[in-house]
Amino acid sequence: MIAHSVDDPFYYLRNFEQVLQWIALRYADLLDDGEQAFIQQFLEQPQASRALLVRMVMRKGELFRPSKLTYAEIGPPLPALQPLLERGWVRDDSPLSLEQLFQVLRKDEIASGFAPHLARPRAAKAELFEQLQALDQAPQPWRAWLPDFAEPIITLQLQALCDRFRLLFFGNLYQDWSEFILADLGVLRYEHVAFSEQSRALRQRSDVDLALTLHHCAEWLEQGAPVLQVLAEVEALASDNPWLLRRRSRLLYQLGQHCERLGEWDLALQVYLGSDHPQARIRRIRVLERSEQWQQAHALALEVAQRSPGPLEVQALARILPRLQRKLGGPPQPRRSKTLTGLIDLELPLEHAVLGVEQAVQRHLEQEGGQVHYVENTLFNSLFGLLCWEAIFAPVPGAFFHPFQSAPQDLHDPEFQARRSALFDDCLAQLDDGRYQQTIRRHFVSKQGLQSPFVYWQVLTEPLLEQALTCLPADHLKQCFQRLLEDIQTNRAGMPDLIQFWPEQRRYRMIEVKGPGDRLQDNQLRWIEFCAAHSLPVEVCHVRWMTPAA
Repeated sequence: MIAHSVDDPFYYLRNFEQVLQWIALRYADLLDDGEQAFIQQFLEQPQASRALLVRMVMRKGELFRPSKLTYAEIGPPLPALQPLLERGWVRDDSPLSLEQLFQVLRKDEIASGFAPHLARPRAAKAELFEQLQALDQAPQPWRAWLPDFAEPIITLQLQALCDRFRLLFFGNLYQDWSEFILADLGVLRYEHVAFSEQSRALRQRSDVDLALTLHHCAEWLEQGAPVLQVLAEVEALASDNPWLLRRRSRLLYQLGQHCERLGEWDLALQVYLGSDHPQARIRRIRVLERSEQWQQAHALALEVAQRSPGPLEVQALARILPRLQRKLGGPPQPRRSKTLTGLIDLELPLEHAVLGVEQAVQRHLEQEGGQVHYVENTLFNSLFGLLCWEAIFAPVPGAFFHPFQSAPQDLHDPEFQARRSALFDDCLAQLDDGRYQQTIRRHFVSKQGLQSPFVYWQVLTEPLLEQALTCLPADHLKQCFQRLLEDIQTNRAGMPDLIQFWPEQRRYRMIEVKGPGDRLQDNQLRWIEFCAAHSLPVEVCHVRWMTPAA
């Protein structure tokens, strides 16, 4: 599949037709008779009509005026609309509410058409709407609203169908048809991955229905729908598709957080219990704690501690258990020893605050020698992404299913590494025999600019890459890469802000910068503890601004 050049006036139509053909070829068993008929009938329509329909699909909303559908390559809109009206793909007689009518009419058209009902026809459009609401009129076709209005109001009838097609193609509804344009312009470029017959995120028609429902539930929650209403919809959804189950768990976790904000403790507990989100167990403990159910919270915390907790849970339990012990009147718990790491205490001129605290520290450290870069999470992730490019983009069944994917769909799946264990082993083995530098340099050139979940092309310059390969020991890289693979979603954030290289001495150090009143976040603490445990040089820099002399 290719993105057709925007030099072709009908590029958007060609791209849409490609999507239809892709779906017809790869998802024929998931299409009902009406969907298959549409694909066939669409390709039989006149080019102008097909193009106009696609223009409407790609625009916002479902209501259109022909006078706003004027495109040079299509020509007059009314003749192009006629075959679409005959098919029922658009309508000119749909019942419209007053609110819908206001979406497409100008203020002067409203004032003229509704003059007998307006006490203040020169008022602002919002006030005109308030005046006409008193009519309490049920939805009706535009002709019934405005008999003298000459231009029809067209209603697109295919948005739900096209959303279903978009979901089948992209596997989500946050990507849209603009992906083709960005790809053609070279703004976004993607790795080419071979697709197998098993490379489908949605395997049966019920998967499509479930994915659409999850999307709508997330929208309802964002729009303020009652939690119980959304929860009932989500809990009724069942699937054996791991990709959809992860989405369901994530949505349940969001519902639980919403319940916490409302103080609905019992409901939050119920919601978190049904979620496999990695933080759901800790949130259950926190809900019990916040609702002063100390005994139950303590029992659950001990249970989680005994069930192979992850690093994030271990860190949270180290804080929660002593608190609960105190609440239950138990003996004082020993304080957790702080990680031993180097500390830098800096007092910098107040005028440097405009640079931002990280850049101010970077400038100060460079005066002491060495090359200092503001990299935060970008450098180690990028080096990992370049070394392990083949493993990340391996054509594992179900991982890639359309040509605009920047990452495998199972990237955050607990089994992501296991499914590619031999490939990752081969990549990391290069760190033992020195081949890794050649591989990283080769991919830096051959994959330049391609979308990746790890490589930050805008940050990783060639000088930075060369300094990193000179100064970062292979065993340090291996330790970091292995930690990334243990939990990609959690561990690819929280890395120190700055890195300082001394190429002549082939050494480095990482620096986490904290301004006045700032403190280390949990993910930063976990990275610092990891570095200290594996002898990776890391320091924490606390910055104060000099007080101007009186």
